Amino acid sequence: MNMKQYFFVVAFFLAGNTVLAQNENPVSWSFSSKKINATTFEIHLSATIDEDWHIYSQATPSGGPVPTTISFSRNPVVTLQGSVMEVGKMEQRSEPLFGVDVRQYSGKVNFVQKLTVKKGIKAAVNGTVEYMTCNDHECIPPKKLKFSIPLK
Repeated sequence: MNMKQYFFVVAFFLAGNTVLAQNENPVSWSFSSKKINATTFEIHLSATIDEDWHIYSQATPSGGPVPTTISFSRNPVVTLQGSVMEVGKMEQRSEPLFGVDVRQYSGKVNFVQKLTVKKGIKAAVNGTVEYMTCNDHECIPPKKLKFSIPLK
């Protein structure tokens, strides 16, 4: 991390208390599952983002803001199929403060993971989503949110 990036990150954390007081949580999350067939499901982690705010893609390059990261707890009856897809209107722009092109979402984004479960077994998918929320003037320090999604 170069000095410019270090200063930027420190400034965000110092401004964090002020930002949190103004808009404690500009992102609301909902979690659901969709049954495709007897053993295949999609889980949906959907973020609704307040106007003028955004969160970052999982594909945000290193050196930039904290990318959205979805981690799943191990479950022996559940097998993840592929990687988490992002469904929404991705915006790509140059971010001079980080010195990289960032990939972000405004308004709404849906993270979708396809998976299979052993036949006849009821299960749930547990994990965490970590994300950073910013607007054009400030950022809120990254947050981690736990989720548990029943497969029904």
